[in-house]
Amino acid sequence: MKIAMVGSGYVGLVSGACFADFGHDVVCIDKDQSKIDRLHDGVMPIYEPGLAELVGANVKAGRLSFTTSLAEGIRDADAIFIAVGTPSRRGDGHADLSFVYAVAQEIGENLANDAVVVTKSTVPVGTGDEVERILKDSGTSHRFAVVSNPEFLREGAAIADFKRPDRIVIGAEDEFGREVMSEVYRPLFLNESPILFTGRRTSELIKYAANAFLATKITFINEMADLCEKVGANVQDVSRGIGMDNRIGPKFLHAGPGYGGSCFPKDTLALLKTAEDYDSPTRIVEAVVKVNDSRKRAMGRKVLEAIGGAEQARGKKVALLGLTFKPNTDDMRESPAIAVAQTLTDAGVHVAAFDPEGMQLAKPLMPEVEMVNDPYAAIEGSDAIAIVTEWDAFRALDFDRVKQTANAPVLIDLRNIYRPEDMRGLGFDYVSIGRA
Repeated sequence: MKIAMVGSGYVGLVSGACFADFGHDVVCIDKDQSKIDRLHDGVMPIYEPGLAELVGANVKAGRLSFTTSLAEGIRDADAIFIAVGTPSRRGDGHADLSFVYAVAQEIGENLANDAVVVTKSTVPVGTGDEVERILKDSGTSHRFAVVSNPEFLREGAAIADFKRPDRIVIGAEDEFGREVMSEVYRPLFLNESPILFTGRRTSELIKYAANAFLATKITFINEMADLCEKVGANVQDVSRGIGMDNRIGPKFLHAGPGYGGSCFPKDTLALLKTAEDYDSPTRIVEAVVKVNDSRKRAMGRKVLEAIGGAEQARGKKVALLGLTFKPNTDDMRESPAIAVAQTLTDAGVHVAAFDPEGMQLAKPLMPEVEMVNDPYAAIEGSDAIAIVTEWDAFRALDFDRVKQTANAPVLIDLRNIYRPEDMRGLGFDYVSIGRA
């Protein structure tokens, strides 16, 4: 099939490359000429393990191409995916759908054949109805269907998630849409990946409900971690104990500094606004958003406490290891490290930071933080070391070297990647999350 992917950001590029790898003819479209030029040169706009190799192989095979022209890109396409950004709107936090609607308008004006228009972007309930109205009002004479097909990709594992998904959700209102989407995903269907066909509005809500539930699991275990610290329990054992229950499951039960990234923060907020618009309050999600926002600053205060409290912090140095919201990505959006660093610099602490992939994007977000080239440069002369993101590079630090170069052997492990007994045996003043 011929597929047009409008938007060559994280979702669009990963999805387009994977569809091409299945054998489809894919054109990725983006108005950013510099991005398209870089893609033609094999330079990825994002860091995602394996993506450069996947894109390069499919470009070489002639199945994947790039253009800035929407009219050219959608010509003869069987399915046209809208994969543009839906950031939180300033003022009310609702999803900003201006890019989605602008693309829908341009598709309607340039549609040259029958096609299915697919919203791959994360959009609130009812967005597909508006996209359909825009296409109808454009006056196109060609048959079209508007379908919702939300993505469930984890940054850092996106290619595997696309090729071996837990489920594929397709919200379609007519047989034309269902038939085309069945053919689009036929390679995965042959691998017995479960496909759930629903109504369009149901599909749109599934995406938000899934992300809100996962955000709730993270926030829940973080609150249990705080309780563990008070009562002398171990949150990792609590996580295992409840995660072994099949009704709960072990995933997203790792205590830490709070969730961040491109999805959970904006999607929980957008769900709250949708619920408010329909006069159907979602009190649990409200609490999750509030608790998570508070937790990030609280982690900064946890670091301050480890160096003697805010009153004693001025002039001290803290090494911050990890800046991105999770490992194996360069994504800094809503990263807990931003709030941790801000809390420290507000208290007069000098912060030196290292991240394997995120420093270029982090620098403008943290102008007061010194960015260094390796973890040991950050650690040198530090009064404490804080691990904020669990990159593999931080899982086997040379602690003899650390003790020789740091001012004090103080380690605040906000991801619980080390064992307390091991670190104390090495002579460290060790602080972790939810463990005595």
